[in-house]
Amino acid sequence: MPLALEIAPIAFAQMETLLPLIAAYQRFYEVEDVDDQRNRDFFSTFVDPSERGSILGAWRDGELLGYACLYWTFSSLIPAETVLMNDLYVVPEARGQGIGRALIEVSAAVARERGAAQLTWMTAQDNERAQRLYDATGAVGEASVEYELEL
Repeated sequence: MPLALEIAPIAFAQMETLLPLIAAYQRFYEVEDVDDQRNRDFFSTFVDPSERGSILGAWRDGELLGYACLYWTFSSLIPAETVLMNDLYVVPEARGQGIGRALIEVSAAVARERGAAQLTWMTAQDNERAQRLYDATGAVGEASVEYELEL
């Protein structure tokens, strides 16, 4: 029988364990210049959690199997605070075990505790496996067009 899954905020001392998962997530989304030091500098601002957000880790038997990175943000349409789950990643060998769903549920609980009006996230249009999970949570997908302006 597998040990229970534990989901908790990533501590600074756990950053080195988290970095390979961040790099794998970035490679999945075809980031060409994955830089551990830049990732370490950026993501360390979200640990323990911080005023900017939180990183939740999913652990089983001392092994980090996935993470969700949450950003505290706002929506002028509501208007209210929202929580953006900007990253959700589960290592390939642990997919299909309920870890992604558990990370979403704990992320939603964190958002509720903050008094946020929504938990939001997005995924690639061709990431059908993730979309099946997201649809199963009761989340509503919205048709929108995303723009990026490089600065």
